[in-house]
Amino acid sequence: MRVPGHAELRPLEGGQPDSILFDVRGPGPYAAGHVPAALNMPHAKLVEARLRDYPMDTLVVVHCAGPHCTGAHRGAERLARLGRPVELTIGSVTG
Repeated sequence: MRVPGHAELRPLEGGQPDSILFDVRGPGPYAAGHVPAALNMPHAKLVEARLRDYPMDTLVVVHCAGPHCTGAHRGAERLARLGRPVELTIGSVTG
């Protein structure tokens, strides 16, 4: 998988994002510290009903707590099964 750079995670003209960054850790670790642009969406909650505000072509980038954390992989697989374009970050967040 390709790893996007921060410049790629920008809104389009007119305010509609062309990508969204989901921190797929639980609410506790997310509250303790997260990437400022990231939204908390635990991997088990990645269902179409929770994503309907985002067009189907919106790139979803997922990240977790690092290489030992399987949440990002699980989230990416779930999103791919939903037909969403998805990328996985290799970096991590501590908190």
